[in-house]
Amino acid sequence: MNYVFDFSVLLGNFGPLVEGLKTTFLLALGANALGLTLGFLVCLLAMAPLWILRLPAKMFIEFFRCTPVLIQIVWFFYCVPIIFNVFLDPITMGVMALGLNLIAFNAEAYRAGIQAVPKEHHDACVALGLGSWHKTIYVIFPQALRNAVPVLMTNGITILQQSALVAIVAVADLMYAGKMLATDTYRPLEVFTAVAVIYFLMSLPISQVVTYLERRQDASVER
Repeated sequence: MNYVFDFSVLLGNFGPLVEGLKTTFLLALGANALGLTLGFLVCLLAMAPLWILRLPAKMFIEFFRCTPVLIQIVWFFYCVPIIFNVFLDPITMGVMALGLNLIAFNAEAYRAGIQAVPKEHHDACVALGLGSWHKTIYVIFPQALRNAVPVLMTNGITILQQSALVAIVAVADLMYAGKMLATDTYRPLEVFTAVAVIYFLMSLPISQVVTYLERRQDASVER
């Protein structure tokens, strides 16, 4: 028997998906805010000359890059409250769990961006008498950010898609709403197809911007 798709089941049931989409946006925006800001700080610590600063930062980066995101989310939701007696609302917990992962990946993106800054620019800062703080903020960071933007945006897309994993710990995001709707309507193929299309429509514009920026960078290098 051939399965017949019936997307009419979604016509009166978009409310839960819209609410789940709002939560997904909050998770993605919060995680990206953490990743973009603290990622640069962790990058600087990982590149610090003092091992007491460098070693913990590198261990943090390697841990979150080398363990599955799903395990990180489950551990954060179930172990942190038990070990540290900290109880936060599910969205805040989701933002922190996803944000920690993104911080590690963005730190590596920033590191590559910093290493791409020409050595002459570092020498110019010394010649101008700029201190380490002013050199980092006004010379290194703007160039590192420009170099790292395509990777940072790609990481942002990835974390948007990985936010669906919080459904496993019952955070009411888009994926969780889709799972509940599929259970209620007995039409999982239609519901999860719609959910996949929504994730695709959110990710595609950002992906196109990344492609455009990469082409611009390649063109500037060729010039």
